[in-house]
Amino acid sequence: DEGHPSREWTDTFYFKDDRSILLRTQTSPMQIHAMETRELPIRILAPGRVYRKDEVDATHSPMFHQIEGMAIDKGITMADLKGTLNEVVRQLYGEHTVTRFRPHHFPFTEPSFEVDFMSSDIGRLSGKWIEIMGCGMVDPNVLENVGLDPKTYSGYAFGLGVERVAMLMHSIDDIRHFYTNDVRFLRQ
Repeated sequence: DEGHPSREWTDTFYFKDDRSILLRTQTSPMQIHAMETRELPIRILAPGRVYRKDEVDATHSPMFHQIEGMAIDKGITMADLKGTLNEVVRQLYGEHTVTRFRPHHFPFTEPSFEVDFMSSDIGRLSGKWIEIMGCGMVDPNVLENVGLDPKTYSGYAFGLGVERVAMLMHSIDDIRHFYTNDVRFLRQ
């Protein structure tokens, strides 16, 4: 879609000035594909490499890996989203992990949130809120656009960066380590 936020010049790599060839900026197109081709209920995880126009530094890279998840069914609520993500974060960072959901804006979810966590199980980051992912309830307009009745069906979606998860889990201080092919780092 020409009007999609991911097609903005500030966020996207194009091979041609006419915007005809685009590197994937997020894995969310898999969510629409699933809604258009799968039978309900839908539960998916969509991993993949994505490209964004980010300046390279210790925590940003123009190429990284993302996982997006989505669930669509009758009666899915914000409680399902929060419960699922609370458990995901606890499984990743330890049983003493807590989360908070801060209001945010994402184009295809309403309401939308940034998810932060704090865990006493990860040493040097103990006692600090750390942003880990974005999420939200699937916008009823999205459901209508794929032929689902938003009065009957609802769902949630979330997305997180794989490298960010690994960096926080293993106290890795620079995302560039993943891409320099230093065998000493890769063997750890």
